[in-house]
Amino acid sequence: MSFWDAAFALSAVPLAFLALALLVAFAFEFINGFHDTANAVTTVIYTRSMPPTPAVMYSGLMNFLGVLLGGTGVAFGIVNLLPVDLLIQANAESARCGLIMVLALLLAGVIWNLGTWYIGLPVSSSHTLIGSILGVGIANGLLTGQGLAGVKWGKAGEVGLGLLLSPLIGFLASAVLLLMMKGVFRNPRLYTPPAEGDRPPGWVRGVLVLTCGGVSFAHGANDGQKGMGLLLLVLIGFLAGHYALDIYSPHKVEPTRVAIADAQAGLSAAGKLTPELAADAAAAAAALDGKGSFAELPEPERWQVRQHLFRLANAAEKAEVKGEGDTPPHKALRRAFEFVPLWVVIGTAVALGVGTTVGYKRIVITVAEKIGTTHLTYAQGAAAETVAALTIMLSTFLKVPVSTTQVLSSGVAGTMVANGSGVQRQTTRRILMAWVLTLPGTMLLSGVLFAVGRLLAG
Repeated sequence: MSFWDAAFALSAVPLAFLALALLVAFAFEFINGFHDTANAVTTVIYTRSMPPTPAVMYSGLMNFLGVLLGGTGVAFGIVNLLPVDLLIQANAESARCGLIMVLALLLAGVIWNLGTWYIGLPVSSSHTLIGSILGVGIANGLLTGQGLAGVKWGKAGEVGLGLLLSPLIGFLASAVLLLMMKGVFRNPRLYTPPAEGDRPPGWVRGVLVLTCGGVSFAHGANDGQKGMGLLLLVLIGFLAGHYALDIYSPHKVEPTRVAIADAQAGLSAAGKLTPELAADAAAAAAALDGKGSFAELPEPERWQVRQHLFRLANAAEKAEVKGEGDTPPHKALRRAFEFVPLWVVIGTAVALGVGTTVGYKRIVITVAEKIGTTHLTYAQGAAAETVAALTIMLSTFLKVPVSTTQVLSSGVAGTMVANGSGVQRQTTRRILMAWVLTLPGTMLLSGVLFAVGRLLAG
């Protein structure tokens, strides 16, 4: 059964809301394109390394490639912030509740991103998205009597630590890199604001163009996956039976069976096989017995199998079970349910890439003209973007979502301080205030939207 078959099997109201949720999710990624990616083109535009139009087109292409080639680890870091059981349970009890949860977090993200873009504040789309997810999780827990259990706080702590440390790394590393460059490259032209009509030396221009592409690619690889995570939340919330397991890859069934046996044996040897985990292993193995594809499982049974595999994978990873093959059991188990359909990857890449070419000027002006007290220099642009690209790519490798906006704008501030240029306190205060308020603001906004939506839906 294809996505279209599963979607059109829904009744009219859920189908309409599915279409609306997908539209808003792609809109969030489109806005992310011109909101966050504007940071990547700031240095090449303001150092006159590239004209604005070719710069944003180039950045959009690199964003597109970053999404296609960046993997899916960060996407599932976003998905796992919210216990997806909430969506499934809500959908079973009342389809309206699950739909409202998904739409509330999507609308909160879009509203906040558009508002901050309009006033030219380079805030974090990562903070925006994560705050929106946490807000609906908390609101649902409070409204259903579960308290704060509506959020996976361990995962939220990991994500929050990455978002907290990345701007500090950007600031310090960019400042240090600029000082090192001053010791190696003695040309004073690199460290003074360019004169009217001046253009950088050829090799500097090449470095700036390369770092712009690197930041754009890294942004696509990291932030693009957040868009995938949003779309997966939508698909799981509306079509749980269809997206519970990877029904498109028959070759995954046999490795999953082997991984179940390996995980069970390894947990038993480590003394970590509880009766509940033994029951999970037995139920999953029995469900997959004789099956050549996950698609052969009845749709109501797929979600149960996913839950069995999910709990086994978590336990095997925590116990560091090795298994007999080259792939650890927990990774083989996760491959059964952690997958992103190709159309989601391509759709996210297109939305982010096209968004990059639209509406970038407000953020570009803030980053280039209003953070420091002087015009951005060639060396500052190269240092800030090099650090941003490396930091974001490392975070993507570690499967940690970080903010392109925070890493790069804090890097620019770091180079201004290291260069003795100083920073504009008013702009810095506004940016810091926006950073501080984004997480609680989006949590409150999405929580209120969810509560109001439930009230209106009865």
